[in-house]
Amino acid sequence: MTTSYSHADLVASTASQLRAAIRSDSYTGHTAGLAAGKLQCNLAILPETYALDFLRFCQRNPKPCPLVGVGDTGNPALPTLAPDIDIRTDVSKYRVFLDGAFSEEVTDISQHWSDDLVTVALGCSFTFENALLRNGVPVRHIETGRNVPMYRTNIDLVPAGPFSGKMVVTMRPIPEDQVSQAIEISARYPQAHGAPIAIGDPSEIGISDLASPDWGDAVEIRPGEIPVYWACGVTPQNVLLGAALPICITHSPGHMLVSDVAEDAETTILPNA
Repeated sequence: MTTSYSHADLVASTASQLRAAIRSDSYTGHTAGLAAGKLQCNLAILPETYALDFLRFCQRNPKPCPLVGVGDTGNPALPTLAPDIDIRTDVSKYRVFLDGAFSEEVTDISQHWSDDLVTVALGCSFTFENALLRNGVPVRHIETGRNVPMYRTNIDLVPAGPFSGKMVVTMRPIPEDQVSQAIEISARYPQAHGAPIAIGDPSEIGISDLASPDWGDAVEIRPGEIPVYWACGVTPQNVLLGAALPICITHSPGHMLVSDVAEDAETTILPNA
């Protein structure tokens, strides 16, 4: 019988232990606040035919798509991020898209894997949240045990091949007197979206209602707090959907690939990879 873990059970787990729990289907929840100090990654898996254009797209849009790892064609391993990763099983929840339409959400993509698929890993803002917390900057969705709220915006992306669209952002309410500190801290993590792309009025970036996120969970904005927006790695999910590829697979929002790379590493390649 498979042991089932809650988010609270895994708060003190190492990245490797967390991946093992996910691999065995013992944990299928979100990864916000887990594996503190390690780089978490957004995921895009697509046929090799489209991979070069997608990599161009990531290079042209580094804020929402900070490239941190690329797998070999047909190989589910990502040894530059951790020696034991099997990308088919090591994410707590995946989303599968067929011919540009959502097909299913699963915890194992082995049945969809084929020899022409390429894995692309992108940095995630969960990485710098640990640094915010260490410096006394509150992170509301972690405090309340929720997933970060994510929103579509009106911000255009630089196209490449079949890939184009609008940016997706995450929002964190920050006390007004700590906004500059949050900017300074997150700017140290360009591999995890870096500094915010907007602050304050959501309508300026095309968001109509902060209480109704497109993904994740709404969080309370308290008196004296300002909404701060960071580029989000869910952006490529929208872009991949619009490209209508025969197949593409992503993480489910908030359910990241957790690596062994330190969150403050100068490069995202393990020394002995």
